[in-house]
Amino acid sequence: MVWWITPIINKVGQKKGLVDNPQNDANNRKMHQRPMVRLGGISVFAGTITALLFVWILGGFGWLPTQKEWEIWGVIIGGVTFFFIGLIDDLYDLSPLYRLILQVIVASIAWGVGVRVDFLSVPFGNLSLVHIGWLSLPVTVIWLVGMANAINWIDGLDGLAAGVCGISAVVMMVLTLFMEQPSAALISAALAGSALGFLRYNFNPAIIFMGDGGAYFMGFTLAGVGAIGLVKIATMATVAFTAVLLPFVVLAVPILDMSVVIISRISQRKSPFIADKRHLHHRLIQAGISHRLTVLFIYTLTLWVGSIALGLSNIPSGWGFTLGATILLGYISSRAWNRSHKK
Repeated sequence: MVWWITPIINKVGQKKGLVDNPQNDANNRKMHQRPMVRLGGISVFAGTITALLFVWILGGFGWLPTQKEWEIWGVIIGGVTFFFIGLIDDLYDLSPLYRLILQVIVASIAWGVGVRVDFLSVPFGNLSLVHIGWLSLPVTVIWLVGMANAINWIDGLDGLAAGVCGISAVVMMVLTLFMEQPSAALISAALAGSALGFLRYNFNPAIIFMGDGGAYFMGFTLAGVGAIGLVKIATMATVAFTAVLLPFVVLAVPILDMSVVIISRISQRKSPFIADKRHLHHRLIQAGISHRLTVLFIYTLTLWVGSIALGLSNIPSGWGFTLGATILLGYISSRAWNRSHKK
């Protein structure tokens, strides 16, 4: 469906003038050279939701207990709402504060229906878990809102956010299946298919961008799946400690990118929400690495941290995948290093 609907969205966007024009970039951050439609997230959203509707019609979620069903709907409806927040921003440029307020409200409602982080890992002593009680609300809101914006922030190169999300969703699917969370795995599979399918039109040289709508939708959905599919099994003693860590490991690349950028901006007494060129992909481009190689390097880095999550979860051959991903990362890193030092 994504393959079919994306060209239609691109044609309509071009006809209506719904484009991202690099000439309007006051901070000189944009990497594209011509106006690009930034509504491709509609196809990612439509593909994912259509797949999940088919699953629902076929009874794929009907066997769930009531509380688990609420969690699933919390992720799906929350993702839909985040998508529309981003889509409205793509069309009408909402203020950052207004966007943030809306996101916090939606994330709080998702927490209310069960999409929540109730435990945090304590990485010392007996490697125990701490039930955080009332802190669950702010921690969950930060997790859901933070991931949605982290994905949006890395959406600076052709195919970068879609590929990172697609890889992360595949890893999430494998992990949730292994942890016997098939409903969360179905959401991951639907998102992975849509994100990777979108790369046909979004990989360099892209003909369309996903925009804030697509980035917010994918970021929230990945964070939601992590909360209900991995953190929720923290009551199982055998996997408790690693289960809480897994979502953070899988999504380590966008998390660390956002964290470093925010710390860097604040340390220079600048607003953490003012866009600049401090992101990892900007730094790699500035180092002389090509557009495609930069994207491939970040893909490989995402695959590598995902493979570590597979190893930590004790999936059969999980550490073997980590070894293979490490070798691949080493190869891509050597190419990037040679490119950046090429005279």
